[in-house]
Amino acid sequence: MAGYWIRGTAGAVVAVALGLASAGCSDGSSSPSDSASKAASAASSLASRASDSLASATAEARRKLDQVKGGVNAKSAVSLGGITTDADGRANIAVTAQNTTDSPKSFVVQVNFDDKNGNLLDTVVVTIDNVGAGSHRQATARSHRKLTGDIRATVATALRH
Repeated sequence: MAGYWIRGTAGAVVAVALGLASAGCSDGSSSPSDSASKAASAASSLASRASDSLASATAEARRKLDQVKGGVNAKSAVSLGGITTDADGRANIAVTAQNTTDSPKSFVVQVNFDDKNGNLLDTVVVTIDNVGAGSHRQATARSHRKLTGDIRATVATALRH
């Protein structure tokens, strides 16, 4: 999935660079091609930082999930609310875990934030501890960075332990 996002970002970088070059943007001290080159470099740097951020979030999610010992698949016991955006531009979503067992359990849930085309934008892991037998509890998954556009959220992994 991340590969699709990186390719999409690279396409946007090229589009921005071409747009600036064709517009002839210049600060007066350099040629339009110099300005386009600087813009392309800045856009490429931004895309690289976003890609690095996503890779870091994905690695951190995997690390947290790998720490769960004896966990069982609990995707069907987890539901998501609607996405909201906070003042920092970060996506937030309520995560509800339903414990259908006869003893208290904890849940570790990986939530993926995707764009409308299914490209991964961010991933977050939330822990919902000590959910009583036959009860439910809620937590909030918050993206690591500002997300814009048509954002979707899915439960990628949910473990009950």
